[in-house]
Amino acid sequence: MAQWEMLQNLDSPFQDQLHQLYTNSLLPVDIRQHLAVWIEDQNWQEAALGNDDSKATMLFFHFLDQLNYECGRCSQDPECLLLQHNLRKFCRDIQAFPQGPTQLAEMIFNLLLEEKRILIQAQRAQLEQEEPALEAPVESQQHEIESRILELRAMMEKLVKSISQLKDQQDVFCFRYKIQSSARTSSLDPHQTRQQQLLQETLNELDKRRKEVLDASRALLGRLTTLIELLLPKLEEWKVQQQKACIGAPLDGGVELIQLEKWFTDGAKLLFHLRQLFKELKGLSRLVSYQDDPLTKGVDLQEAQVTELLQRLLHRAFVVENQPCMPQTPHRPLILRTGSKFIVRTRLLVRLQEGNESLTAEVSIDRNPPQSQGFRKFNILTSNQKTLTPEKGQSQGLIWDFGHLTLVEQRSGGSGKGSNKGLLGVTEELHIISFTVKYTYQGLKQELKTDTLPVVIISNMNQLSIAWASVLWFNLLSSNPQNQQFFSSPPKAPWSLLGPALSWQFFSYVGRGLDRDQLSMLKDKLFGKNSRNECALLSWADFTKRESPPGKLPFWTWLDKILDLVHDHLKDLWNDGRIMGFVSRSQERRLLRKTISGTFLLRFSETSEGGITCSWVEHQDDDKVLIYSVQPFTKEVLQSLPLTKIICHYQLLTEENIPENPLCFLYPRIPRDEAFGCYYEDKVNLQERRKYLKHKLIVVSNRQVDELQQPLEPNLEPEVESSELHPGLAPGLEEGLGLEPLLQAGLDLGPPLEPMLEPTLGMVLQRVPKPNLGPELKLNPIQEAISQPVPEPEPEPEPDLPHDLRHLNTEEMEIFRNIMKIEEIMPNGDPLLADQNTVDEAYVFHPSHFYTDGPLIPSDY
Repeated sequence: MAQWEMLQNLDSPFQDQLHQLYTNSLLPVDIRQHLAVWIEDQNWQEAALGNDDSKATMLFFHFLDQLNYECGRCSQDPECLLLQHNLRKFCRDIQAFPQGPTQLAEMIFNLLLEEKRILIQAQRAQLEQEEPALEAPVESQQHEIESRILELRAMMEKLVKSISQLKDQQDVFCFRYKIQSSARTSSLDPHQTRQQQLLQETLNELDKRRKEVLDASRALLGRLTTLIELLLPKLEEWKVQQQKACIGAPLDGGVELIQLEKWFTDGAKLLFHLRQLFKELKGLSRLVSYQDDPLTKGVDLQEAQVTELLQRLLHRAFVVENQPCMPQTPHRPLILRTGSKFIVRTRLLVRLQEGNESLTAEVSIDRNPPQSQGFRKFNILTSNQKTLTPEKGQSQGLIWDFGHLTLVEQRSGGSGKGSNKGLLGVTEELHIISFTVKYTYQGLKQELKTDTLPVVIISNMNQLSIAWASVLWFNLLSSNPQNQQFFSSPPKAPWSLLGPALSWQFFSYVGRGLDRDQLSMLKDKLFGKNSRNECALLSWADFTKRESPPGKLPFWTWLDKILDLVHDHLKDLWNDGRIMGFVSRSQERRLLRKTISGTFLLRFSETSEGGITCSWVEHQDDDKVLIYSVQPFTKEVLQSLPLTKIICHYQLLTEENIPENPLCFLYPRIPRDEAFGCYYEDKVNLQERRKYLKHKLIVVSNRQVDELQQPLEPNLEPEVESSELHPGLAPGLEEGLGLEPLLQAGLDLGPPLEPMLEPTLGMVLQRVPKPNLGPELKLNPIQEAISQPVPEPEPEPEPDLPHDLRHLNTEEMEIFRNIMKIEEIMPNGDPLLADQNTVDEAYVFHPSHFYTDGPLIPSDY
């Protein structure tokens, strides 16, 4: 869309500005509208600001031709009489301009610039109406900076042209002065008198031009100062954003560093250029100097201001682009380990480098260490310098990548390793890495320095978790990024800051943050009775050291273990919202008691180190509501068997030892297979099926009759009772599977289960009474399809039992003796699930380790 067309669509306040602009202009608004397309297609900037007047002259005559052409067209239309009159009048007016083509080009160029300024203001006002009042539109601010840089370039070109004209004027004065000085005629000679008058007029004109140049440079310097005042806060915003991003905060769409580099470079180019122009003005002043010369003092003062602005800009432009980080822990920067390599990157946002000058950055640590007892000191191994050649600087930017730095602790007392016996712990000690560059450009020499955010230096990876808590607490609460004594008296944290930071940990490491309900549970766990108090504060000790609940884990240790568990084993389930996670037991009961039997949810254990448990509800015939919770699954369990398979194949043995899966609906009422089906689809390998009987690992829990009568906790609601079921996998994985019952029963445990273990058919067809072992691993063999039916086993002799079960007495077996068959116990077959019917049951195979008549049906389990 053409610029003039966009101006016609503005609101009335901006239309008024446009009318005011053309009221004070020699260009009539109707001619601007009639010739809008042609005017906007011409390069008025080059004609007005270029050093070649021929371009302005050529454009001037083209404009006259265009006016005459349009005037001829309007003469044929009586309705265009007023436009025809204005065209003729403007054509006569511009031919009478004192400076002719140049004055026309400058006038139209300035008009177009003012139009663009009005457009930007209108766009900014529109964005402010769409966005919240407290949040300034980022895009609008970027447009403002871009427009200012464009305007400054135009002013700079105009100043360059003015200085060029000043040089020409001074050359004329010097020429006339030499002629006047060499003249030997009498001072009463009329010709000599006229020459003196002409020389004085030339000097007056020279003085006037010098003042005009100084005024123009002063205005340009003021605009440059305003630009720098806009850029520096943008850099501070980026630094704050980087600090928050280090602890997991998502990027909020702020300005990027590459954009800042472009702006800083543009600003520095203008300042260096202005500095060079001042040198030229000082040279002109040395050639021709007179009393009250404006260049004598004015140039020196403005040059000092430019140098000060450049120094300020350069020192702030040297930044740490990527904070120190070990390659093995990219999600936890600012934690370094002695003897391990770490990487860090610095960048100079002013991308200006001399063609023959290499820039060397030097790194050091704790340049000004705190004077506290026991504060550890470190040395940087490998080279502490990095040199940037002009070739790399031009192609990649002024970037110094330190990729092979290593820290080693200084020895204390002359021998032995360094030790920390100070007031602060190792993970509360903060260290700062510093960088120095000696920068030279166009004769300006500066030593630039920048520092990283404070880092925590550990000696063992088991300190990583608590070290990250220190990094989190510091960057969340410290107002001074260089405060190395922060943990000598750490401030307390309000929930308004801590809550989002905890959500960031899951968002950055796993992919999905915490919702309102999950944060509410964590708030109650941290603040207890004060959780409803908006002004409540949490201390550093309560966050990392106080056991919650008493006798258990500190809060941060508990949360960090859960974070690792989710990242390593539950990432997809967490990101898809299948895990409720942070829900208290009381809230769990309130949720489940209102649902149908078989509804379950997944929550993190509040007492174990990185455990997730499954709880479900059962409604009894006497209206009693029972809540069951499985013993938490930790990473040791989930390494062997994914949680999705545990949920799919979980079996609960009733008092009659009939297995069933009580997990039917994921809260609130999503069928289990619909919620988890996409995770546990097994791929069938036909080649393997011809070789082996397939087996699967399942989790089985025993339900005791006496367990159903005992509530889990004495303070439950009257209608809610809870029982703990303890699942397990292979023997030895879970604590609490004591060997005493096994030894008393005379059962030989044999070697540990192997992945390629091939269960025998006897394990499926026979049932042997076992002592109550609690949770155990079941291997359900699934036979390949057999064309002939499997005959029913004869009473005598007994089938061969596995080696480790042959010594057991099978005479007391009751359920599977020949006098009692499965059909007598379950005449209607396996019980139906909540979403099945009798028609579906006929076509769905449910694998079971009970013996049934007929052939074994192939299965994909």
